[in-house]
Amino acid sequence: MVARIENLVTSGTFSLDGGTWDVDNNVWIVGDDAEVIVIDPAHDADAVAAAVGEREVRAILLTHGHDDHVRAARETAEKLGAPLHLHPDDRVLWDAVHDEAPDAEIADGDVFEVAGVRLAALHTPGHSPGSTCFSAPALGAVFTGDTLFNGGPGATGRSYSDFPTIIESIRDRLFTLPPETVVHTGHGDTTVIGEEAPHLDEWIARGH
Repeated sequence: MVARIENLVTSGTFSLDGGTWDVDNNVWIVGDDAEVIVIDPAHDADAVAAAVGEREVRAILLTHGHDDHVRAARETAEKLGAPLHLHPDDRVLWDAVHDEAPDAEIADGDVFEVAGVRLAALHTPGHSPGSTCFSAPALGAVFTGDTLFNGGPGATGRSYSDFPTIIESIRDRLFTLPPETVVHTGHGDTTVIGEEAPHLDEWIARGH
């Protein structure tokens, strides 16, 4: 069986710094007919479980700790019987939502294997301190959470975020990937590294 990437869009809210916004989130399922890894199971544990079906879930990977990405994560992990992984630098965000710790910490360079493909963790702080992307070279893909979107970097105007840091992360960790790498984002449409890279100086000049 050949590994593939599946997308589920779930809807809910994102709250931080006293504001709340309606958001649609991308949930990514990577694997084959037997086993998968789930990335960012946002908002709706039942919908994620239905999309997974009877397949074994090797791990649930969180790109960062904002509440829209993690609020349903513990329930999803329990439904799927899978360990939940988060970079420890985002515990401050996780702990604002959950009393219980994630099951495991993500470190830069960690590799997660499923269906014969490897997902490598790239620590890319800026949108949040522990933001982490997952590169899957065999699939020609990278899962960027809210670090890089179609059209620019993720937001940095809120607590625990920093614009110069996200620019450094994108430049040094993501734009060094092959230009044909498909970027699977936390919200919105996919893009390609080679389409985003030429705009880096524009983003720096814009300052956000």
